[in-house]
Amino acid sequence: MVTKTFLISVKNDIGFRLFFADERNIEFLQGLLKSILKLDDGEYEVIEILDPHLLREFHGDKLGIVDVKVKTKTGKIIHIEIQLKVRPGMEERIIYYDAKLITEQIGSSDKYKDLKRVISIIITEETLIKSSPLYHHRFTFFDPNANIELSDLIEIHTLELNKLPDNFDGTELCDWAKFIAAGSEEELEMVANRNTQISKAVVKLRELSADEKARDMYERQEKARRDYEWALNDELNKQAMTIANGMILDNIPVANIIKYTGLTREEIEALMS
Repeated sequence: MVTKTFLISVKNDIGFRLFFADERNIEFLQGLLKSILKLDDGEYEVIEILDPHLLREFHGDKLGIVDVKVKTKTGKIIHIEIQLKVRPGMEERIIYYDAKLITEQIGSSDKYKDLKRVISIIITEETLIKSSPLYHHRFTFFDPNANIELSDLIEIHTLELNKLPDNFDGTELCDWAKFIAAGSEEELEMVANRNTQISKAVVKLRELSADEKARDMYERQEKARRDYEWALNDELNKQAMTIANGMILDNIPVANIIKYTGLTREEIEALMS
C-alpha cells in the first residue's frame, strides 16, 4: 500500500501565510507579486512583512486580519487575502479593509499627498466577479465613459482560481495561480516543470509540509475551519427550515419554497407531514 504524502495547501489561509510570509521564502512572495502587479522592479528590492492586524481607531471597531501584509521599498502597502468561499458582502469588506489601510497611515499633522498606495490581492476558489470569465481583474477609481483613471491610491486585484484555464496560458500569473490551486503532487509537478522558480517553491513547500510544528498549526486551523463551516451550515439550515415553515403556512408552492430556501423537496415534504 502506497502512503500518500502529506502536503500543506497554500490555498488554505494558514498554509498561504506559513509559506509566503516566511522571510526565508521572500523570493517566492516577490515572484507572486511581480506576476500580478505592474510595479517597478525596484519596489521589490525591499519587501517588509508586516503585522497582519489592521489598527482599530476607536474602541469597538472591527479588528481586521489579512493573510499577508507587506510594504515595498517606497512604502506601498500590499495585502493578500485567501478566501476559499465567496461570502455575502465580500466586496464591501475588501473596501473597508483598504479604507483602514489608508486611514491608519495619516495623523493630524500628516498631508494627504503623502498617503501611500494600498494594493489588495483577493484570491478565491469560487466566482467573485460573475460578469466576467477572466480569472484576474484589476480595479481602481476609474471613469469608464471617459476611459480615465482618477487615482490608483487604492488598487484591488481579484484572482479566481476556479476560472483558471485547463491548460497554461503562458503567463507567470497562470503558473503561480496553478501553484496555489494545486491539490496534488501531480498538479505541483506540472507547474514545477514549466517554471524554474516555482520548481524551487515546490521543494520548499515539501520541506514545510514535513515540519512537525507547521503541520500541527495547519491541521489545527483546518479543523477549526471545518468546525466553523459545520456550525455555519447548521445555523443556515435552521434558518431555512424556519422560513420554509412560514411559507408552508402561507400555502406557497413547494417549487417556490425550494427556490428561496435551498431545501430539498424531501425536506420540505417532511415539514408538511
